[in-house]
Amino acid sequence: MTINEHITHFAGLPVVDFDPQTAAQHTGSPVAWRLSASEEDEVEFAQLFATWLDTVDPASVDALVTGDWGEPWDVAFPLELLVDAAPRLTNLRAVFLGEMTFDECEISWILQPDVTPLLAAYPALQVLRVRGAMSLQLQPVRHTGLREFAIESGGLPATLTRAVAASDLPACTHLELWLGTPDYEGDTSVDDLASILDGTRLPALRTLGLRNAEIADAVAAALTAAAVVPRLETIDLSLGTLGDDGATALLAGQPLTHLRRLDLHRHYLSDAMMVRLPAALPGVDVDLSDQQEVDPHRGRYVSVGE
Repeated sequence: MTINEHITHFAGLPVVDFDPQTAAQHTGSPVAWRLSASEEDEVEFAQLFATWLDTVDPASVDALVTGDWGEPWDVAFPLELLVDAAPRLTNLRAVFLGEMTFDECEISWILQPDVTPLLAAYPALQVLRVRGAMSLQLQPVRHTGLREFAIESGGLPATLTRAVAASDLPACTHLELWLGTPDYEGDTSVDDLASILDGTRLPALRTLGLRNAEIADAVAAALTAAAVVPRLETIDLSLGTLGDDGATALLAGQPLTHLRRLDLHRHYLSDAMMVRLPAALPGVDVDLSDQQEVDPHRGRYVSVGE
Protein backbone atom coordinates (compact mmCIF):
# COMPACT_ATOMS: atom_id res chain seq x y z
CA MET A 1 0.00 0.00 0.00
CA THR A 2 1.12 3.53 -0.72
CA ILE A 3 -0.46 6.75 0.48
CA ASN A 4 -1.85 7.97 -2.81
CA GLU A 5 -4.80 10.12 -1.83
CA HIS A 6 -5.18 13.20 0.29
CA ILE A 7 -7.52 13.11 3.26
CA THR A 8 -10.88 14.80 2.84
CA HIS A 9 -11.66 15.28 6.54
CA PHE A 10 -9.53 15.98 9.58
CA ALA A 11 -10.58 16.39 13.21
CA GLY A 12 -14.19 16.06 12.10
CA LEU A 13 -13.95 18.91 9.60
CA PRO A 14 -13.84 18.98 5.79
CA VAL A 15 -10.36 19.74 4.44
CA VAL A 16 -10.19 22.79 2.18
CA ASP A 17 -7.11 23.76 0.19
CA PHE A 18 -6.30 27.38 0.89
CA ASP A 19 -6.69 29.68 -2.10
CA PRO A 20 -6.63 33.44 -1.44
CA GLN A 21 -9.14 33.95 -4.24
CA THR A 22 -11.77 31.63 -2.83
CA ALA A 23 -11.08 31.61 0.91
CA ALA A 24 -13.89 34.05 1.62
CA GLN A 25 -16.42 31.43 0.49
CA HIS A 26 -15.66 29.50 3.66
CA THR A 27 -16.12 32.38 6.09
CA GLY A 28 -18.27 31.19 8.95
CA SER A 29 -17.96 27.53 7.98
CA PRO A 30 -15.63 25.46 10.16
CA VAL A 31 -13.01 23.80 7.96
CA ALA A 32 -9.58 22.27 8.25
CA TRP A 33 -7.37 24.50 6.12
CA ARG A 34 -4.72 22.74 4.03
CA LEU A 35 -1.56 24.64 3.11
CA SER A 36 0.68 23.20 0.42
CA ALA A 37 3.41 24.99 -1.55
CA SER A 38 5.46 22.79 -3.85
CA GLU A 39 8.19 24.09 -6.13
CA GLU A 40 5.78 23.92 -9.04
CA ASP A 41 3.56 26.47 -7.33
CA GLU A 42 6.44 28.97 -7.26
CA VAL A 43 5.22 30.15 -3.86
CA GLU A 44 7.36 29.64 -0.77
CA PHE A 45 5.58 28.05 2.16
CA ALA A 46 6.45 30.97 4.47
CA GLN A 47 4.83 33.36 2.01
CA LEU A 48 1.76 31.15 1.68
CA PHE A 49 1.48 30.87 5.47
CA ALA A 50 1.66 34.65 5.89
CA THR A 51 -0.96 35.19 3.18
CA TRP A 52 -3.22 32.63 4.86
CA LEU A 53 -2.97 34.39 8.23
CA ASP A 54 -3.79 37.73 6.61
CA THR A 55 -6.69 36.33 4.57
CA VAL A 56 -8.61 34.23 7.06
CA ASP A 57 -9.50 35.20 10.61
CA PRO A 58 -6.75 33.39 12.56
CA ALA A 59 -8.89 33.29 15.69
CA SER A 60 -11.51 31.29 13.79
CA VAL A 61 -9.13 28.52 12.72
CA ASP A 62 -9.85 25.18 14.39
CA ALA A 63 -7.67 22.83 12.33
CA LEU A 64 -4.65 23.05 10.05
CA VAL A 65 -3.27 20.48 7.62
CA THR A 66 0.15 21.09 6.11
CA GLY A 67 1.13 19.48 2.85
CA ASP A 68 4.24 20.04 0.78
CA TRP A 69 6.40 22.86 2.12
CA GLY A 70 8.96 22.64 -0.67
CA GLU A 71 11.56 19.85 -0.84
CA PRO A 72 10.33 18.12 2.35
CA TRP A 73 12.96 15.42 1.77
CA ASP A 74 15.68 18.05 2.18
CA VAL A 75 14.24 20.58 4.63
CA ALA A 76 12.22 19.86 7.77
CA PHE A 77 8.83 21.47 8.24
CA PRO A 78 9.32 25.12 9.32
CA LEU A 79 7.68 24.69 12.70
CA GLU A 80 8.71 28.16 13.85
CA LEU A 81 5.97 29.60 11.63
CA LEU A 82 3.31 27.82 13.64
CA VAL A 83 4.96 28.50 16.98
CA ASP A 84 5.31 32.23 16.28
CA ALA A 85 1.68 32.42 15.14
CA ALA A 86 0.31 30.96 18.37
CA PRO A 87 -0.86 34.36 19.74
CA ARG A 88 -3.02 34.75 16.62
CA LEU A 89 -4.22 31.14 16.23
CA THR A 90 -5.96 31.23 19.58
CA ASN A 91 -8.50 28.50 18.81
CA LEU A 92 -6.29 26.06 16.93
CA ARG A 93 -7.15 22.60 18.20
CA ALA A 94 -5.86 20.18 15.56
CA VAL A 95 -2.69 20.00 13.44
CA PHE A 96 -1.56 17.51 10.81
CA LEU A 97 2.06 17.92 9.74
CA GLY A 98 3.12 16.42 6.41
CA GLU A 99 -0.13 15.25 4.83
CA MET A 100 1.45 14.27 1.52
CA THR A 101 0.97 11.48 -0.99
CA PHE A 102 3.81 9.21 -2.10
CA ASP A 103 4.29 11.11 -5.36
CA GLU A 104 4.90 14.32 -3.41
CA CYS A 105 7.28 12.64 -0.97
CA GLU A 106 7.64 9.06 0.21
CA ILE A 107 6.69 8.76 3.88
CA SER A 108 10.17 7.66 5.00
CA TRP A 109 11.80 10.61 3.28
CA ILE A 110 9.71 13.31 4.94
CA LEU A 111 11.89 15.42 7.21
CA GLN A 112 10.15 16.60 10.38
CA PRO A 113 11.37 18.87 13.20
CA ASP A 114 11.32 18.60 16.97
CA VAL A 115 7.59 19.02 17.69
CA THR A 116 8.07 19.77 21.38
CA PRO A 117 7.88 23.57 20.85
CA LEU A 118 4.52 23.13 19.10
CA LEU A 119 3.03 21.40 22.12
CA ALA A 120 4.46 24.09 24.39
CA ALA A 121 3.05 26.91 22.23
CA TYR A 122 -0.43 25.35 22.02
CA PRO A 123 -1.39 23.99 25.47
CA ALA A 124 -5.01 23.61 24.29
CA LEU A 125 -4.10 21.53 21.23
CA GLN A 126 -6.27 18.41 21.11
CA VAL A 127 -5.08 16.57 17.98
CA LEU A 128 -1.56 16.20 16.63
CA ARG A 129 -0.86 13.93 13.68
CA VAL A 130 2.55 13.71 12.04
CA ARG A 131 3.40 11.89 8.80
CA GLY A 132 7.05 10.96 8.50
CA ALA A 133 9.55 10.27 11.28
CA MET A 134 12.82 11.10 9.56
CA SER A 135 14.61 13.56 11.90
CA LEU A 136 11.40 13.86 13.95
CA GLN A 137 12.07 14.54 17.60
CA LEU A 138 10.07 14.88 20.79
CA GLN A 139 11.26 15.69 24.26
CA PRO A 140 9.19 13.99 26.98
CA VAL A 141 6.43 16.44 27.83
CA ARG A 142 3.34 16.88 29.95
CA HIS A 143 0.43 18.11 27.87
CA THR A 144 -3.00 18.20 29.45
CA GLY A 145 -5.00 19.07 26.31
CA LEU A 146 -3.89 16.47 23.77
CA ARG A 147 -6.57 13.87 23.11
CA GLU A 148 -5.25 12.30 19.92
CA PHE A 149 -1.61 11.77 19.00
CA ALA A 150 -0.45 9.87 15.95
CA ILE A 151 2.85 9.35 14.16
CA GLU A 152 2.67 7.73 10.73
CA SER A 153 5.99 6.29 9.59
CA GLY A 154 7.70 3.61 7.58
CA GLY A 155 10.06 3.16 10.52
CA LEU A 156 9.76 4.59 14.03
CA PRO A 157 13.09 5.11 15.85
CA ALA A 158 13.26 3.72 19.38
CA THR A 159 14.37 7.08 20.77
CA LEU A 160 11.15 8.65 19.51
CA THR A 161 9.00 5.82 20.83
CA ARG A 162 10.60 6.13 24.25
CA ALA A 163 9.98 9.90 24.23
CA VAL A 164 6.29 9.33 23.55
CA ALA A 165 6.19 6.66 26.25
CA ALA A 166 7.82 9.03 28.74
CA SER A 167 5.32 11.83 28.08
CA ASP A 168 2.44 12.51 30.45
CA LEU A 169 -0.74 12.79 28.38
CA PRO A 170 -3.60 12.61 30.90
CA ALA A 171 -6.33 13.54 28.40
CA CYS A 172 -5.14 11.37 25.51
CA THR A 173 -7.79 8.87 24.41
CA HIS A 174 -6.21 7.88 21.08
CA LEU A 175 -2.54 6.99 20.58
CA GLU A 176 -1.40 5.67 17.22
CA LEU A 177 2.16 4.75 16.27
CA TRP A 178 3.22 3.27 12.94
CA LEU A 179 6.25 1.20 13.96
CA GLY A 180 7.41 0.23 10.48
CA THR A 181 10.57 -1.66 9.64
CA PRO A 182 14.30 -1.47 10.45
CA ASP A 183 14.88 -0.83 6.74
CA TYR A 184 13.67 2.71 7.43
CA GLU A 185 15.09 3.29 10.93
CA GLY A 186 12.24 1.50 12.68
CA ASP A 187 14.22 -0.06 15.52
CA THR A 188 11.46 0.21 18.13
CA SER A 189 11.20 -2.94 20.23
CA VAL A 190 8.52 -4.20 22.59
CA ASP A 191 10.68 -3.04 25.51
CA ASP A 192 10.48 0.52 24.18
CA LEU A 193 6.68 0.31 24.40
CA ALA A 194 6.66 -0.73 28.06
CA SER A 195 5.60 2.63 29.50
CA ILE A 196 2.78 2.83 26.97
CA LEU A 197 1.55 -0.68 27.68
CA ASP A 198 1.47 -0.10 31.42
CA GLY A 199 -0.83 2.88 30.83
CA THR A 200 0.37 4.92 33.80
CA ARG A 201 0.94 8.11 31.81
CA LEU A 202 -2.15 7.53 29.65
CA PRO A 203 -5.02 7.19 32.14
CA ALA A 204 -7.71 8.18 29.61
CA LEU A 205 -6.51 5.97 26.74
CA ARG A 206 -9.27 4.11 24.92
CA THR A 207 -7.75 3.47 21.48
CA LEU A 208 -4.25 2.10 21.03
CA GLY A 209 -2.87 1.68 17.54
CA LEU A 210 0.49 -0.04 17.08
CA ARG A 211 0.25 -0.26 13.33
CA ASN A 212 2.34 -1.05 10.28
CA ALA A 213 4.65 -3.11 12.48
CA GLU A 214 7.19 -5.66 11.35
CA ILE A 215 7.18 -6.83 14.99
CA ALA A 216 3.40 -7.25 15.02
CA ASP A 217 3.51 -10.76 16.50
CA ALA A 218 5.75 -9.60 19.35
CA VAL A 219 3.48 -6.61 19.98
CA ALA A 220 0.46 -8.89 20.11
CA ALA A 221 2.24 -11.13 22.63
CA ALA A 222 3.11 -8.10 24.77
CA LEU A 223 -0.55 -7.04 24.85
CA THR A 224 -1.59 -10.33 26.45
CA ALA A 225 -0.60 -9.09 29.90
CA ALA A 226 -0.42 -5.31 29.34
CA ALA A 227 -2.04 -3.30 32.15
CA VAL A 228 -3.54 -0.80 29.69
CA VAL A 229 -5.65 -3.39 27.85
CA PRO A 230 -8.65 -3.68 30.24
CA ARG A 231 -9.44 0.02 29.81
CA LEU A 232 -9.16 0.00 26.01
CA GLU A 233 -12.13 0.00 23.63
CA THR A 234 -10.11 -0.42 20.43
CA ILE A 235 -6.85 -2.18 19.67
CA ASP A 236 -5.42 -1.59 16.20
CA LEU A 237 -2.65 -3.88 14.94
CA SER A 238 -3.43 -3.34 11.28
CA LEU A 239 -1.11 -2.82 8.29
CA GLY A 240 1.68 -4.97 9.72
CA THR A 241 2.91 -8.55 9.59
CA LEU A 242 0.56 -10.15 12.11
CA GLY A 243 0.42 -13.94 11.72
CA ASP A 244 -1.03 -16.91 13.55
CA ASP A 245 1.57 -16.74 16.33
CA GLY A 246 0.45 -13.24 17.25
CA ALA A 247 -3.24 -14.09 17.02
CA THR A 248 -2.73 -17.20 19.15
CA ALA A 249 -1.01 -15.10 21.78
CA LEU A 250 -3.92 -12.64 21.82
CA LEU A 251 -6.40 -15.45 22.42
CA ALA A 252 -4.28 -17.05 25.14
CA GLY A 253 -3.76 -13.85 27.08
CA GLN A 254 -6.06 -11.68 29.14
CA PRO A 255 -9.71 -11.41 28.00
CA LEU A 256 -10.44 -9.15 25.04
CA THR A 257 -14.20 -9.58 24.96
CA HIS A 258 -14.67 -6.11 26.47
CA LEU A 259 -13.33 -4.48 23.29
CA ARG A 260 -15.61 -2.76 20.84
CA ARG A 261 -13.17 -3.22 17.98
CA LEU A 262 -10.07 -5.23 17.16
CA ASP A 263 -8.58 -3.97 13.91
CA LEU A 264 -6.24 -6.49 12.30
CA HIS A 265 -6.82 -5.64 8.66
CA ARG A 266 -4.00 -6.30 6.20
CA HIS A 267 -2.64 -9.37 7.99
CA TYR A 268 -1.04 -12.78 7.37
CA LEU A 269 -3.48 -14.97 9.30
CA SER A 270 -4.40 -18.42 8.04
CA ASP A 271 -7.93 -19.24 6.95
CA ALA A 272 -8.40 -21.35 10.07
CA MET A 273 -7.34 -18.50 12.35
CA MET A 274 -9.68 -16.13 10.54
CA VAL A 275 -12.52 -18.40 11.63
CA ARG A 276 -11.23 -19.03 15.13
CA LEU A 277 -10.48 -15.44 16.14
CA PRO A 278 -13.90 -13.80 15.74
CA ALA A 279 -15.59 -16.90 17.15
CA ALA A 280 -13.58 -16.45 20.35
CA LEU A 281 -14.55 -12.77 20.60
CA PRO A 282 -18.34 -12.58 20.32
CA GLY A 283 -19.64 -9.05 20.25
CA VAL A 284 -16.27 -7.59 19.18
CA ASP A 285 -16.00 -5.97 15.76
CA VAL A 286 -12.98 -7.88 14.42
CA ASP A 287 -11.64 -6.50 11.13
CA LEU A 288 -9.89 -9.32 9.26
CA SER A 289 -10.08 -7.80 5.79
CA ASP A 290 -7.20 -7.76 3.32
CA GLN A 291 -5.59 -11.13 4.04
CA GLN A 292 -2.07 -11.33 2.62
CA GLU A 293 -0.04 -14.22 1.25
CA VAL A 294 3.57 -14.63 2.33
CA ASP A 295 5.85 -13.53 -0.49
CA PRO A 296 8.28 -16.34 -1.36
CA HIS A 297 11.10 -13.84 -1.74
CA ARG A 298 10.28 -11.09 0.75
CA GLY A 299 8.41 -13.07 3.37
CA ARG A 300 5.98 -10.94 5.38
CA TYR A 301 6.29 -7.20 5.04
CA VAL A 302 4.58 -4.07 6.34
CA SER A 303 2.07 -2.13 4.32
CA VAL A 304 3.90 1.21 4.31
CA GLY A 305 7.69 1.23 4.15
CA GLU A 306 9.49 3.69 1.93
